[in-house]
Amino acid sequence: MADRLLLELVTPERRVLSEEVVEVRIPGILGELGVLPGHTPLLTALGTGPLAYTQAGVEHRLAVQGGFAEVLPDRVTVLARVAELPGEIDLDAARRQLAEAELRLPKAAAEDIDEVSDALRLAVTRLDVGGGTN
Repeated sequence: MADRLLLELVTPERRVLSEEVVEVRIPGILGELGVLPGHTPLLTALGTGPLAYTQAGVEHRLAVQGGFAEVLPDRVTVLARVAELPGEIDLDAARRQLAEAELRLPKAAAEDIDEVSDALRLAVTRLDVGGGTN
């Protein structure tokens, strides 16, 4: 069994990263999924939250939202609708998005709750990953 995984993360616009890692934590729609080398194959829907991976004892995090993750014993492939590295996150915009979502949520119609909740979670994740306060 290998001691590393190939983590590939892509969006419709670009390849965000392709790295050898020792661990990956994925925000699935039903909660966080931890993956180590040799993991049983699976396919899961991606939620909104931080995707974390470890290289040489250092944890790295990105903000992700929507898509799918395929886990194989030696590889994790993430196809995300949104994926942002910490340095790419506009913290001021994330703060504005958070404030807007917080205002919209109490007044949202039933059919809009999921959309507003996703916007809220993405703003909070961006602030968390980007180093802003939330």
